[in-house]
Amino acid sequence: MTVAIVHRWSPPHRAWRIVVRALVARARRIGAAGVVAGVLAIAAAAAAADIPYLSGRVVDDAEILSPQARDRIGALLKAHEERTTNQIAVLTVRSMNGQSVEEYANAVFNAWKLGQKGKDNGVLVVVAPGDRKMRIEVGYGLEGTLTDAMASRIIRNEMTPRFKANDFDGGIERGVTAIVALLEGGAAPAEEVAATSGKGSFADFEESPLPWPMRILVGCFIFGIIGVFTFVGIVTPGVGWFLYFFLIPFWAMFPIIILGMHGALVLLGIYLVGFPIAKLIVSRSAWYAKAKKDLRTKGTASVGGFTMSSGGSTWSSGGGSSSGGFSGGGGSSGGGGSSGSW
Repeated sequence: MTVAIVHRWSPPHRAWRIVVRALVARARRIGAAGVVAGVLAIAAAAAAADIPYLSGRVVDDAEILSPQARDRIGALLKAHEERTTNQIAVLTVRSMNGQSVEEYANAVFNAWKLGQKGKDNGVLVVVAPGDRKMRIEVGYGLEGTLTDAMASRIIRNEMTPRFKANDFDGGIERGVTAIVALLEGGAAPAEEVAATSGKGSFADFEESPLPWPMRILVGCFIFGIIGVFTFVGIVTPGVGWFLYFFLIPFWAMFPIIILGMHGALVLLGIYLVGFPIAKLIVSRSAWYAKAKKDLRTKGTASVGGFTMSSGGSTWSSGGGSSSGGFSGGGGSSGGGGSSGSW
C-alpha cells in the first residue's frame, strides 16, 4: 500500500528528463556567455598598460637611464622635496599598449598619489620610448607655477631635442632640472629665453592648453560668431561703430583659448586697426551710401540680400527677421600639464 502511494506522487520519468535537459542547456548557455565575458575582460586587462610599483623617485621600468643619471636625478628630486615638500617622480615605460599618454600619466599619478595631501603639489614625468611619447603631469596645487604652457616649453626645448638624439639621460635630467628651477625660482629655463628671442609674438602660440584639433573646432565656433558680428559692423551704417567697441572685449578674451595670450594680443591689434580701415573702405562704396540714405529716409535698407532697420538691431532675409543680440562660447581644459612626442 505504501509503495503504491509513492509511485502515484512521483513525477513521470519522461517529464523529469525534459526538465533536466532544459536546465542543463540553460546552464551551458550561461556558461558559454560567462566564458566569453571573462575572456573579453582578461583581454582588456592585458591590453591596458601596467602601473609599476613606486619604488623610488625614479622608476626606470624601460631601462633607458644609466645608473649615474638615475642617482643624480633621484638626489635632485630628494633635495627639492626637502626644501619645498613638492614631490616629483620620473617614470619610464617601454610602451603604454595603445593608451594615450594623458590617460596613462593621470592613472599613474593617482595610483602613486604624488604630492602632499591638501597641497596637491606633485609632478610626474612619464617617458615611453617605444611609443615616442612623453608627458609632464602636474598636480592642481602647482598649476599656477608650472603652467601647461611652461610644461610644453620644457618638453619642446629641454627634452625633445635630446630624445631625438637618443640621449635619454640628458633629456630627462635637463627636463627635471628645468622643472625644479621653475618651481623654486619661478623663472623660465635660460635656454627658452635664448631659443625664443627674436621670434616675435607668434612663437608663443603654443601657450594654449588645447591640442590643435580641438583649437580648430573651438576656433570655428568662436570666430564664426564674433566674425559674423564683425562683418555686420563693417557693412552696417551707423550701428557699425557701436559693434566695433562692443566686440573689443570678445576679440581680446576668446582668442586666448585658441592662440594663447600673445597670439590673442596680435589678433586684437589686427582687429583694432583692421576694422576702421575696412569700415572706411566700405563706406566709400555706392551701395553703402545708398543704404545709409535709405535708413535715414525710409527706415530700412537692403544690403547683400539682407534687410536692416534703422534701429540697427534687426536683420532679415526673405521677409523674416530676428532680434539682434550676441552670445559667445568658452572652453576649458582637463588636468594640468603638457604632452609631447619626438
